[in-house]
Amino acid sequence: MDNISVGGLVGIVALIVFVIFIISTIARALQIVPQAETRVVERLGRYSRTLEAGMHILVPFVDKVRQRVDMREQVVSFPPQSVITSDNLVVEIDTVIYFQVNESKSAVYEIANYIVGMQQLTVTTLRNVIGTMDLEQTLTSRDQINGQLRGVLDEATGKWGIRVNRVELKAIEPPMSVKDSMEKQMRAERDRRATILTAEGIKQSAILTAEGEKQSAILKAEGEAQSRILKAEGEARAILQVFDAIHEGDADSKLLSYQYLQMLPEIAKGTNNQMWFVPTEFTGALKAISAGFGVNEELEPLGRAEGSERRKSRITSALADPRAALEEARRQAEGVSAEADRAGSESGRPFNPDVEKGQ
Repeated sequence: MDNISVGGLVGIVALIVFVIFIISTIARALQIVPQAETRVVERLGRYSRTLEAGMHILVPFVDKVRQRVDMREQVVSFPPQSVITSDNLVVEIDTVIYFQVNESKSAVYEIANYIVGMQQLTVTTLRNVIGTMDLEQTLTSRDQINGQLRGVLDEATGKWGIRVNRVELKAIEPPMSVKDSMEKQMRAERDRRATILTAEGIKQSAILTAEGEKQSAILKAEGEAQSRILKAEGEARAILQVFDAIHEGDADSKLLSYQYLQMLPEIAKGTNNQMWFVPTEFTGALKAISAGFGVNEELEPLGRAEGSERRKSRITSALADPRAALEEARRQAEGVSAEADRAGSESGRPFNPDVEKGQ
C-alpha cells in the first residue's frame, strides 16, 4: 500500500511538472509585440527576423528574442562639455539630441550602444565646430552650430539605423571672468543709452520751454500793442469829443478862465510845483478879471484860427446836450467874475479887523 501511494504521488508530481513545462513553452513561443516597438529574433544564435507590432509564434528552444527596440522619437540630454573657442576661452555647452530608430537590425548589430556613440560623436563634432569660432560668434550663432551638428550626426548615425531629427544647444556658459566683463560692458552700454536719452529729454524740454517763452513773449507784446492802440484810440476819441464840444459850444475866455481856476487847487497840491504853465488863451481871462478891479480893457474873445470854419463833430458826443453844458459853464464863470469884481471893489475900503474877506 505504501509503495502504491508513493508511486502515485510521484506520478502526480511529474504530471504537474510536465503541465507547467508545456505552459511555459507555449508562453515563450507566443510573442505579443506592442505598437511602436520591434523585437529582433535570433535562431540558433543568428539573426532570423524582426517582429513588428502584433502576435507572433516562435519555435521553442530554437528562436530567441535578442533585444526590444523602441521605434518612437527619443530625447537625450548630454552633460555639459568643455569646449575651447578660437580666442582660447573655455565654455561649457549642454546639448540635446532628438533621434529616432529607423532600422532595428542595424541599431542592434552595427553598434553596441548607440546612445554612447551619439554622445561621443556630438562632443567631437562640437569641439571641431566651436574651435573655429570666437566667443561672440559662439553666443550669437546657435542656429549655425545646430545645423552643422545635425548634419554630421545624421550622416554618421545613418549606418546605425538612426535618424537625428534635431540638435539643440541647451546652454552656453562662458567663464566667470568673462561673465563679469560682459555684465560690466552691458551695464556701461545701458548707462550710456540712459545718459543719451536723458540728454535728449533735457534738450527737448529746453527747446519746448524756449518755444513756449517765445510764443508767450510774442503774445504778450501783441497784447500790449493792442492795449496801447486801443488806449490811444480812446484818448484820441476823448480829445476829439472835447474839442468838438468846445467848438460847437462857441466857448469864450470866461469859460476857459473858469476851467483854469478850477484846476489851480489841483496844481497847487504838489510840493515841487514851483513853475506854472499859463496858456496864451488865459490872457483874455486875466483881462476879464482885471476889469473887475477897475481896469477897462476890451475883452479878447477866444478866436478861431484864420480860415477855420465851423465844422461838424467827427465823433459822436457822449453828452446829452453839449450846448446846455457850455451854458452852465458860462453861468458859473460869470458868477466867479462877479465875485472877483465884488472883492476888488471892497479892497479900497479902510481896514476892518472884523472882516476877513475882501481886505
